[in-house]
Amino acid sequence: MLPTDGVMSFPGQAWEKVLSKVKKAVVFMDDRCSESLLNGGAALLFEAGARNIKQFSSFEAGGQNEPKAVFVVSTVLKGRTADIIKDIISLSHFQYCVVFTTVPHYIHLLANNVTTDLEGNPVFEQFEEKLCEWMGDMNYTAEVMHAPVVFAPLTQQLHLLPAFSELFPLLEVDLEAINEKRPEKKRFGSLMDVDMHSLPPELQIQIKSLASALSALFEFIGTREESFSVGPMSRLIAGELASHPQAKNRRKSAPNKASIVFIDRTLDLTGAVGHHGDSLVQKIISVLPQLPGHVTDVQVDMLELTHLKQTTDTKGILAPGCLAQNQSATSRLLWETMLVAKQKEAVMEVRRQLVEAASKENLPIKMSLGRVTAEQLCSYVQLFRDSWGALESHSGVLQLGLAAAQALRHPALLRWDACLAFERLLLQALGDSDLAEVLKQLLPLIKSSESGTGSDSSELSVDDLLVLLVYVYSMAKDACLGGTDEEKHVEKVENELIGALTLRLTQQTSLSPLLQEISGVSGPEELTVELAHSALENMFETLRGVSHARDHLKNFSSVYTPGDGAHQATYRPLLKQVLEEIFHPDRRECPDVEHMSGGLTDLLKTGFSMFMKVTRPHPSDHPLLFLFLVGGVTPSELRLIREVVSTHKSGTQILVMSTRLLRPSDVPHLLFSTDRLKPDIGV
Repeated sequence: MLPTDGVMSFPGQAWEKVLSKVKKAVVFMDDRCSESLLNGGAALLFEAGARNIKQFSSFEAGGQNEPKAVFVVSTVLKGRTADIIKDIISLSHFQYCVVFTTVPHYIHLLANNVTTDLEGNPVFEQFEEKLCEWMGDMNYTAEVMHAPVVFAPLTQQLHLLPAFSELFPLLEVDLEAINEKRPEKKRFGSLMDVDMHSLPPELQIQIKSLASALSALFEFIGTREESFSVGPMSRLIAGELASHPQAKNRRKSAPNKASIVFIDRTLDLTGAVGHHGDSLVQKIISVLPQLPGHVTDVQVDMLELTHLKQTTDTKGILAPGCLAQNQSATSRLLWETMLVAKQKEAVMEVRRQLVEAASKENLPIKMSLGRVTAEQLCSYVQLFRDSWGALESHSGVLQLGLAAAQALRHPALLRWDACLAFERLLLQALGDSDLAEVLKQLLPLIKSSESGTGSDSSELSVDDLLVLLVYVYSMAKDACLGGTDEEKHVEKVENELIGALTLRLTQQTSLSPLLQEISGVSGPEELTVELAHSALENMFETLRGVSHARDHLKNFSSVYTPGDGAHQATYRPLLKQVLEEIFHPDRRECPDVEHMSGGLTDLLKTGFSMFMKVTRPHPSDHPLLFLFLVGGVTPSELRLIREVVSTHKSGTQILVMSTRLLRPSDVPHLLFSTDRLKPDIGV
């Protein structure tokens, strides 16, 4: 089996362990694990004999005649997670409980402050006893085990890890929080100096769990990996993977070799929040509502596959469709094309597939050439609604077709275009003015709507304005030289922005989920001027950290090319720069792509390299390269990766991994309302 085939089959293999236990059981699963179940969905569990699938919640329970339960969780088995399991069991009549956690046993020891490696699995064994206790009879059966069900293969080239969707690289504000708890003399000068042991236990557990999952994958595909990193968080993860306790034996005997390069998302947030990507999937995931409990997938309204009219009575009457389509090869291929093609090509491919499906079913399709419209796609989809057989055969293609149509006619796309226009203006302004002058251009946008309702579909909401601020600050350092006077000028304009945004916030008639998270209140009536002002001050402190995220880099310190008389200013994606450096024909050594080695031999090599010629490992050494984007990847970046690789005609195969598929609105959430130092590990 080729390593690339192994990567595709590993998620299914990890689920096999769970499937072997679900016969005649009620399955309780947390959101992160259910999102990893892309390879077949709930059908897999039912085919394996599960009686029912329920949310992992204290408000759920098994029925009177359901004696067996299987729990699948992505968290540590203590604290809140243990409480929920106890609640479910106490409301049920179970005699047999099986618990699967994606967190390995040796990390459970760390979570329980046990530093020595103990024989067997004592933490799991103790939890088995608790399960019997909660079931009410120590003779009942309980099993606890680890299963790495964390990979969600979106395509053959892209794998997400939903269990780590809230893991995001640290910023200067986080460094200050770390230093606060350290003696004056032992404080870190920069994020690059921070080591694993100085992180809070929750973040250590999250990083170790991620390294463990990757090591299990490399074990399965028989591969020895060389780890590289770009950025401080990537450095910690790559170092953890390089020194992973179970990996040393694998690396001695593994028949295959690969490189894995971790890259911090915070080094380039311009690409993550920008509306410049000519991508259909980017628009679909940005404007359609998310599937409940999911980070990546969306709800597709299926009403157009029926003769029901859109009324308040029919709202929510049908289960939504989604983007994850694994039932047929045709829908899988269509999804892959939509993900990496330009919007025009993707929309034309959606139309072609709908026409082909209708022709196969002898449906009366009227061909039309020229521009593809949302109405045209809907009319093709509606042809299927009177034939259940046709609906069932082509449900994947129909769901993707409806997702495309609903995104193309969505009123929020007017705001998308408005954001794109402002981004282009700001990009040019950064070359001509200092940061303070550029920020001033945002003031009229904030003040333009005193009501702040965002009712006009092209008017920018407060959420959109936060996205634009991230866009500017992520490039600010490149365009502005700085100096004490300029810093004071910037600070003055920032205070004006905070004042204008405070006024705008306190005039809101409703608060978006993001604004609720940032302000810590659930409605506008609770939002005082003081609360809003304080939340915005914290936000700008984080933004300043964003502008300094590349300070430690030598070759990749800029993502901005200023314009001149003949050319406009342009954005230079960091990802493109990294890949061009990796595939440069001269195989130059790049100081920003750090090789993370494990073991004494590598240390000796580096010591001896002063006296003799030692070739350092290079990311392009092996035929397979994993790119791991810590903090998320966008659909536009997937196309960019493909384009760079084909331009360099490299024989290297690239597989992309990331913690989530990003929409612009995710970034303010991850920056301003996520506790990056203390991710939720279920405790």
